[in-house]
Amino acid sequence: MADVLFKKVDYTLKKLLEDIDMGEIGLPDIQRPFVWGTSKVRDLFDSMYRGYPVGYLLFWENGYPGEHRTIGTDKKQKVPRLLIVDGQQRLTALYAVMKAVPVVDKKFRSRYIRIAFHPLEERFEVTNSAIKKDVAWIPDISKIWDGSTSTFAFTTTYLQRLKAKRALAPAEEQRVANAIDRLQKLLDYPLTALEISSSVDEDRVAEIFVRINSKGTPLNQADFILTLMSVFWEEGRKELEAFCRDAKQLPAAGSRPTPFNHYLLPNPDQLLRVSVALGFRRARLEHVYSLLRGKDLQTRQFSPEQRERQFAILQEAQKHVLDLQNWHEFFKVLKRAGYPGEQIISSQMAILYTYALWLIGKRDFGVDLYHLREVIARWFFMAALTSRYSGSPESRMEQDLALLREAKNADDFVRVLDGQIQAVLTNDYWQVTLPNELESASSRSTGQFAYYAALCLLDAPVLYSRMKVTALLDPSTKAKKSALERHHLFPRNYLRRQGTTERREINQVANYALVEWSDNIAISDQPPKDYVPQMEQRFSVDELRRMYELHALPEKWYELSYVDFLAERRKRIAAVIRKGFEQLTGAAAR
Repeated sequence: MADVLFKKVDYTLKKLLEDIDMGEIGLPDIQRPFVWGTSKVRDLFDSMYRGYPVGYLLFWENGYPGEHRTIGTDKKQKVPRLLIVDGQQRLTALYAVMKAVPVVDKKFRSRYIRIAFHPLEERFEVTNSAIKKDVAWIPDISKIWDGSTSTFAFTTTYLQRLKAKRALAPAEEQRVANAIDRLQKLLDYPLTALEISSSVDEDRVAEIFVRINSKGTPLNQADFILTLMSVFWEEGRKELEAFCRDAKQLPAAGSRPTPFNHYLLPNPDQLLRVSVALGFRRARLEHVYSLLRGKDLQTRQFSPEQRERQFAILQEAQKHVLDLQNWHEFFKVLKRAGYPGEQIISSQMAILYTYALWLIGKRDFGVDLYHLREVIARWFFMAALTSRYSGSPESRMEQDLALLREAKNADDFVRVLDGQIQAVLTNDYWQVTLPNELESASSRSTGQFAYYAALCLLDAPVLYSRMKVTALLDPSTKAKKSALERHHLFPRNYLRRQGTTERREINQVANYALVEWSDNIAISDQPPKDYVPQMEQRFSVDELRRMYELHALPEKWYELSYVDFLAERRKRIAAVIRKGFEQLTGAAAR
């Protein structure tokens, strides 16, 4: 038989709550968003009241015997010996209700979880206004455990209130007393925890979690690192989560600067990746987790001193990642690259890892901000166009970070990135690979999005309009109906009438153009040869020539067969994307 990696430990609920208060068990900050619905909390108490099992808890020893100080000003009496791997939501629910402390919901609103109990019916409900007015209910069961009165006194007060409204038979009074006593004794409810040895690495812990909890969300290294932050650097995790919360909320007029932006609504694990890339020059989190635990990868032993050194690196990196000046200065890079907002960016990882490279260039290599913006704009355009950070983003970023190992100064940094860009965006890429990749019907095509970015860089007008693409893609301008729409140049129903019925053929990237909403409605299902001449009358010959050049359309395009039109336009779209990219390289000016 293989060595057992865990031990079974029996707890009472009271003991678990005490260990959380003492810091023996690391329950992450209760102010973290609580994802359970209140009805699920109600059902948890109902199951326990009826004596049903409510599942195992899964803990993981942190590897440190005795007590060790935390980073910051955590009020806990000790560093937790046990980290919660599975059961966090259950323990948070129990702690929040029985200790009467507020939680934060998914919208970051602070609220109490109020669970009501009907002693005569022995029924639990989520408290509402009707329950509060009904004396037959205990509207907040936390009062039973708050220590302000004995169970006997609590029961007496409840019965007096109820008898003031209606008569009670002796049997009913006894039933009430028994029910309240049974509820109070939930503190003695038995719970079983499986405590995994600290010698087990995070990959095996994650596998154990998945095997015993098939309905759970698989854990990853980011989850483990965030848990470590809760234990050893709670202030850092609070800062990270507060930043992410503020980034998702539109600031009020005249308020202080916030992280809100039109590119990324970050989650803590995403910004953690940026900090790790900046601080440790790593994209894979598996080794970073071990480092932050203070584990020597050679001796496999834990060292508090090693942990403190590594957390100091993470602290310094996070300070730069969450700096508002850095944050908003970086988004100017994306705008410079032709991307006005997230609506034409298909990969959040491309934003995150490009931000990491921008920070490395600024902090570690001292690249002048103007030149840094230019080279990173080129990098982002390349990365977004080629889906560089899709598929296996960690592996790709590890390779990119490795490129910088020999760089010594700002010039080396720029040279390395530009060299990689040139190695990817070759003549063959522009003339062969990209036109072939544009033979796609994906609504999130990176080629199509890069084409829209190129139109922004080239200051192009919307097709058959004098409004600029940049203006109508501006994410700060919102309306019930988008001012700019993708329009089928050969309308869907027209193509179907011509015998082209496959969606993949109809929805080709090359069959789309950006038009104003009102034009899209007016065009409807008309054949191109009917609606285009009317549109062309709005413009001079020179205006029309430039418009067609930017929108990758040959003259009299509407007279081509659909198949020939698609093939020709794919080549022209690739050429426009290249021309837009050249605006970032200076080649267009030469």
